[in-house]
Amino acid sequence: MRRRTFLASTLAAAALPQLVSAQSAAYDPTPREVSIKRQYQPGQLLILPRSHYLYYVTAPGKAIRYGVGVGKAGLEFTGTANIQVKKEWPTWRPTDEMIERDPAAYRRFIGNTDAQPGGPGNPLGARALYLFQNGRDTYFRIHGTTQPNTIGRSVSNGCIRMLNEHVIDLYNRVPVGTVVTVL
Repeated sequence: MRRRTFLASTLAAAALPQLVSAQSAAYDPTPREVSIKRQYQPGQLLILPRSHYLYYVTAPGKAIRYGVGVGKAGLEFTGTANIQVKKEWPTWRPTDEMIERDPAAYRRFIGNTDAQPGGPGNPLGARALYLFQNGRDTYFRIHGTTQPNTIGRSVSNGCIRMLNEHVIDLYNRVPVGTVVTVL
């Protein structure tokens, strides 16, 4: 059994794309230019939830790397989507699934259509990039956060969280239509 597990783990690790040519051992969410494989197109966003980084490809073989927080086990998004909506200081409402999973936390949203107005106390933070697949809202977002301690961790209800100053920077760089791939 151990040998099979080892072999399966080794094969799975080999199958994952190697984005960054070199990584430091310590996690650092600070945006910085890094080298990546040349196969990724300028303007594309790549997210590696296991390492808690988002990459904005700026040129062949180059990207800006940002630290992110991601969805906890079972709630993460994977696949390819497009940014179809961008909002500054967005309103927020938990999804029906979030309310169902934790009715005590979202009690004030049960049985109504209330939404929390945008602003510094809003869970989506300063900016939100809305992810769509085939023209349909996935209800997953790349957004700011009021909980900076969650960056570098897997604790959200599925969205990709960034520090507010970092999501503002990214928001200003990416247009509607940007391809987002979460591996």
